[in-house]
Amino acid sequence: MVPLLVVLLLALLLFGAGFALKALWWIAVVVLVVWLLGFVIRPAASGGRKGRWYRW
Repeated sequence: MVPLLVVLLLALLLFGAGFALKALWWIAVVVLVVWLLGFVIRPAASGGRKGRWYRW
């Protein structure tokens, strides 16, 4: 009975980790797209030159 519970717990942990990693990959792709769009679509700063869209 104990080995069965260990195997089921391991399967549950691996499934959860796989789902979390897949979700994190999708979040990373969305952040990358927004970051790249920021370089293309930049608001104009004072003086007519291009400004930075980020605040580093």
